[in-house]
Amino acid sequence: MVTRRTSEETARLGDEIYERDIRQKVEADHQGAVVAIDVDSGRWAIGDNVIAATDGLRTQRPDAVDVWLLRVGHRALHHFGGRPLRTPE
Repeated sequence: MVTRRTSEETARLGDEIYERDIRQKVEADHQGAVVAIDVDSGRWAIGDNVIAATDGLRTQRPDAVDVWLLRVGHRALHHFGGRPLRTPE
């Protein structure tokens, strides 16, 4: 897949869109779910895992290239070791 932006720019835009448009809509009821964000359009989808979230986004934006993924309520999409990295309350 060819990207149009650097991964840093995609991350910055994805985080910005999440904080501005999505966070308040999902954090109360979807802790641990995955959000896929098309940073070009601002469209997004949520799912129980990466595949479900990206499939949901692809139904809305089949041509999406720069997609940012994050886990609701966590600082990282994946974790290694004994416990997830949670954001401070």
